[in-house]
Amino acid sequence: MTPRRVGDREVPVLVIGLAVVAALVFALPLVGLLWRAPWSSAWDVLSTPEARAALRLSLETSLAATGVAFLLGVPLAWVQARVPYRGRSVVRALTLLPMVLPPVVGGIALLLALGRRGLVGQYLDDAGVHLPFHFSGAVLAETFVAMPFLVLTVESAFRSVDRRYEDAARSLGSSRWSVFRRVTLPAIRPSLIAGGVLCWARALGEFGATITFAGNAPGKTQTLPLFVYTTLESARSDAAIILSLVLVAVSLIIALVVLVGLRDRWHVGL
Repeated sequence: MTPRRVGDREVPVLVIGLAVVAALVFALPLVGLLWRAPWSSAWDVLSTPEARAALRLSLETSLAATGVAFLLGVPLAWVQARVPYRGRSVVRALTLLPMVLPPVVGGIALLLALGRRGLVGQYLDDAGVHLPFHFSGAVLAETFVAMPFLVLTVESAFRSVDRRYEDAARSLGSSRWSVFRRVTLPAIRPSLIAGGVLCWARALGEFGATITFAGNAPGKTQTLPLFVYTTLESARSDAAIILSLVLVAVSLIIALVVLVGLRDRWHVGL
């Protein structure tokens, strides 16, 4: 097959053709959504009380999940990057697991661990802490599937920080916390933002673990992806398409900003 010259290099036509097909795999579903979208009824769909409630709940749960991920994930990333200990590779594998685990399986695992009859959940239930089929359960499910994006990104950033600056600050009398707050965190700020945005986007789009662990109660645990599924099941395809486009728009903006626009500055450890 005759190669095609690109600049001063020859690229096989077969490789170009396969690359085009791969790009179409990503593009065609989006084109299909845009083609079938009922634009004339878009505002009517988005202004319904059910859609507004699902959107509000999605924002609340995803932002809460991102906050929990920061609270727990940043210390985990620091330990993984800075503290040598036996079993570190096992912990890293566990951190990666939610990224490759089917979300429904993750939801079942959460139920068996934290459900009312679960390994730990039975004791939480006795203490008055109810997670399954509650708002807090939706937050936990989203945290479970989204936190790895933050941990891996921030861990990569911690590893890349020049520790001589931290050592210099320590030699000048700064405490460990002061060094971490004034030297380390500013050095990894772009990665913190990138990891946080990716974590939030994953939490916003979570479906399988949420519906399995938190249920699909309107106004209580029914997030926007669950509402899209419900409208599609009830043969309201126009509403499902419009709401899907809302999620697609958010995802595209995040992808363009984080993975394309700032790819030369931000450390995204995926």
